[in-house]
Formats: sequence, C-alpha cells, structure tokens
Amino acid sequence: MKNLISMRDLSKEDILQLMDTAAKIEKGEIVPNMQRKLAALLFFEPSTRTMFSFDTAMKRMNGDTIIMSGTKNTSAKKGETFADTLQTIAQYSDIIIMRSPIEGAARYAAEVVDLPVVNAGDGANQHPTQALLDMYSIIKTQGSLENLKIGLAGDLRFGRTVHSLSQAMAIFGAEFKFISPSFLQMPEYIKDDLVEKNIKFEEFKEMEGNIDDLDILYVTRIQKERFADPEDYEKVKGTYVLNKAMLNNVKSNFKVLHPLPRVDEIHTDVDDTEYAYYFPQAKNGVYTRQAIISTLLGEV
Repeated sequence: MKNLISMRDLSKEDILQLMDTAAKIEKGEIVPNMQRKLAALLFFEPSTRTMFSFDTAMKRMNGDTIIMSGTKNTSAKKGETFADTLQTIAQYSDIIIMRSPIEGAARYAAEVVDLPVVNAGDGANQHPTQALLDMYSIIKTQGSLENLKIGLAGDLRFGRTVHSLSQAMAIFGAEFKFISPSFLQMPEYIKDDLVEKNIKFEEFKEMEGNIDDLDILYVTRIQKERFADPEDYEKVKGTYVLNKAMLNNVKSNFKVLHPLPRVDEIHTDVDDTEYAYYFPQAKNGVYTRQAIISTLLGEV
C-alpha cells in the first residue's frame, strides 16, 4: 500500500492485515512510534469523528498533526490552485489525509504529491477508512467477516460509507439487503459490480419486517447537504426510524452500526439495547486509523 484511496484498491489480504494490525494495536501488542512524523489533515468538508479520530490516532502514536478545516483562512482564497496547495503542504508533512466534497479529489492528490495520501471521504464516492473501521467493528462483534448477511438502510445513493462497505464486504461473500426510498437506491455501478462478483442482494423500501435475518444492520442518515433541491430532501427525510420495538425478533448476534452523525434514523431507545454498537464503532476508528497510518508509513 502506498495510498488508501478506494476499497477497490485493496485485496482481501490487505484488509485482513489491517484488521490484524488494528487488533494488535488495541491489545497493546504493537506500539507504533510516529515520533517526529507529522500528518496533514486537509478537511475541505465538515467532519467530527473522522478528523478527530485521525488526530487522536496520530497523537497516540507520539506523532503530530496540522489541520486545515475548509479554505477560509488559506491562500486558496487568493487564487492558489489545489495542486499548489497540495505540493506546498507536502513539504511540511509525512502523510496527507484529505476530505473533499469533490469526487476523485483524493486520487488526484495522490498523483500530485510524493507522499502517502488517505481518502477521508470524497463527495458521494468513497470513504475507505470508514469502511475499514466498520469491518473491524464487524469482525469484533461477529468473529469473522465471512458470509454475513448485511442490511444497508437509508441514503444509499449519496452515502459514500455504504458504497465502500458493500464493495469491501463483497470480497468476503456477504449477502445484502438494500433498504431505501426509490430516490435513494444504491447506484447502478455498485449493483453491477456485485452482480459481476456473484454477490446476492435484494432491494426493499421498508425496514420493518426485513431485518430479522440479518447479522448486521448498517443505518445511514438522509444527507441533506447532498440534495440540490431542498424539496427532494423534504420528501424523504425521516423515512426510516429504527426503534426498540423493531428488534424483538432479531438474531442474538445482531448488531446495529451507524457511521454517525445520527439525526432521527435511530431512536434513542435503541441505545441501551445489546444490539447498539455505533458508539464503540466510533472508538474502533482510532485503532483502525492507527493501523492505516503506521502501515502506510512503514512503521509496522
């Protein structure tokens, strides 16, 4: 691995190695040392968990970070090109971790600079580090990544997390249920990719009655910021709300994941059940991102 841009770039062996590294870091069996290493966190789009978990991951390994949140106080406002910004920041750092609203921005960055580049989300395209922490959460709760039945619910059209996760879990023979309004269905290119790999999936418009046979239910919010027309958002917001009563017949190993932030798609009465795993999932992001950084910088 030189960069981490898309889950499609990783092999099964790459993923399992990262899972193993994250587990050893969590247990204290591996203690990567990033002393005198610096990560540039370039977040041209708002972030809480991803930015702070990368910042935490680097600092827990004795490294440091510089952070750009948006372009308000940068030379981009003076007309500096994106390429020049990247090449300048590359002079100060050892790795670039970038989030952008523009699809393909991270891959472009990897072509411009001679440093490892990590895609922390590019528009509605990919979010590979989220997929990896999701997979680490799955393996911790299920004991394996192989042959699981996974429900993906909510905004599947614009949800970059579900795009990355479905492509990654397909490598391990997952079977999917896609649960969304018609307007927010999984993109055709993702479904075509699954068909080519002989991965089974079904599409549903209702969550209730379609989760009892699942191992994992991965819920996403309806992303208001992705809608060009506010009226389209108003038509679909609040379409799905998972509540405690809907969990009466789920499997004993069933877990609910969510990339967060949550709006109204998971009722708070789910939080105290044995099935809620979205807050530990967020914590798993630190171990996974420690594994990603240390792997890319050759420290493990």
